[in-house]
Amino acid sequence: MKRELVFLRSFATASACIVVFLSFMAFNQTGNQRFNEIDVERINIIEPDGTVKMIITNVGRFPNGKDTINNRPTNVNRKKRSGMLFFNEDGIECGGFIYDGQKKGNGHSSGLSLTYDQYDGDQVMQLLTQDYTEGEKRRVTSSLVFNDRPAKETQQRNHEISMEIEALRQKNPAEAQKKLQEYEAQGLIGGAPRIMLGQSRSQNNGLFLFDDKGMPKAMFYVDKENKAKLDFFDDKGTVIASFPDNSSK
Repeated sequence: MKRELVFLRSFATASACIVVFLSFMAFNQTGNQRFNEIDVERINIIEPDGTVKMIITNVGRFPNGKDTINNRPTNVNRKKRSGMLFFNEDGIECGGFIYDGQKKGNGHSSGLSLTYDQYDGDQVMQLLTQDYTEGEKRRVTSSLVFNDRPAKETQQRNHEISMEIEALRQKNPAEAQKKLQEYEAQGLIGGAPRIMLGQSRSQNNGLFLFDDKGMPKAMFYVDKENKAKLDFFDDKGTVIASFPDNSSK
């Protein structure tokens, strides 16, 4: 009996060592591993030092709320979507690719967005498509948009200001608006679209130019009646000149 116990213990120990050795060798092969197909909910692309450079994820594992990436907080209010997130050499989020689409009530809602961010800031370029249907009415817009962002903004400060303004708005909306304008004047938050190429919500297809407040200044487009137009606007968004000039007709 004692000999059998000794044999069994020795056999178990040897088996465990072999399993550990084989597992170690499997995860330390220097060559590329080839797979015909894999199922995965999220992939983190990292540097040798552990810095995350890209995340490919499904909806459920999309980082937001209390999640941190590279020891930095993520956007608390960001909706979870499937797609990719990009990070620079400093571990700061610098853009992403997201998409969604589902039926809603008597229609559907879907969209796709590819964005690139200002360093430690928000998006300065966006490729965007949105598709909404409600009943028999369908609206599709697609555009390439370039934005101005505040020179002093940071993602962390944006998050802090957003939380502060939201808490203040619950108590005093007027005071929240005043505080928001103060931060904008300091160049900490804000930004505005400057150039849009694509289809607007009014179904005009063309080039749209805006001032530093996001107000329209010039548009060269083809409208939904297939007529080409060139419009210019004042600081209040009122048309001051058009070509061709149809005011006399």
